[in-house]
Amino acid sequence: MKFFTQAILTMIFLALLGGCASGGAKGISGPEMSYVKQPYVIGISDQLQIDVWRNSDLTRSVLVRPDGFITMPLMGDVLSAGRTPEELAEVISEALKSVIKTPEVTVTVVNPVSQAYQYRVRVMGQVNQPTSITFVDGMTVMDLVLAGGGVSDFGAGNRSVLNRLVDGEYKEYPVRLDDILDRGDISTNYELQPADVLTVPGKSIWRGEF
Repeated sequence: MKFFTQAILTMIFLALLGGCASGGAKGISGPEMSYVKQPYVIGISDQLQIDVWRNSDLTRSVLVRPDGFITMPLMGDVLSAGRTPEELAEVISEALKSVIKTPEVTVTVVNPVSQAYQYRVRVMGQVNQPTSITFVDGMTVMDLVLAGGGVSDFGAGNRSVLNRLVDGEYKEYPVRLDDILDRGDISTNYELQPADVLTVPGKSIWRGEF
C-alpha cells in the first residue's frame, strides 16, 4: 500500500512538473540563420579586370555594357552579366585555346556597381541618423544601430522590427533594442543579411512610453 501511494505521488509530481515546463514564458521568435554567402554574379556596369597570364595584349580592364557584354580581342563580344567571375574566366579561356595553347585567365570584379544596393543594410525611423551601409559578414543589429547614431530620445527601442527578405517576401522579426542596450540582453541582437531593414518606431503616449 505504501509503495502504491508513493507511485501515485510521483506521478502527480511529474505531471505538475510537465505543466510548469509547458507553461513557461516563450522567447521571441527570431529569424532563421540560414544565410549562405553566394558567389558574386557579374552585372551591368561592373568594372572587370581580365588577366591573361603571360599575355599583356589580352590583359585589360573592361566595363560591362548595358547589354551585358564585354569586348575582348580575338573574341569580340562576350556575355558577362549573369556569370560568376570564375565562369567568365572559363568561357574566355575556352575561346582563347584556338590561339593560345594553355591560356590561364583570371577575372576580378574591381568595382561591383551592379550589386552595390543589394548588399546594403538599412536602419530607419527613430535613430539619430537613419542610414544605409554596406553589408559585411558577421554584422549584427547593434552594428547597424551604432552606425545610425543610436536610438533617439523619441525611439521605442523594444518595439523595433527587423524586416528580412525570405523566399521572395519580407518577414518581420521583433527586436528589443532597449533590452540590448540597457540590460545587455543580446537574444535579439541578430546577425544581419544583405537587404535587411531595421525600423525603430516612435514612442507612444498611449503606451506610457514617455
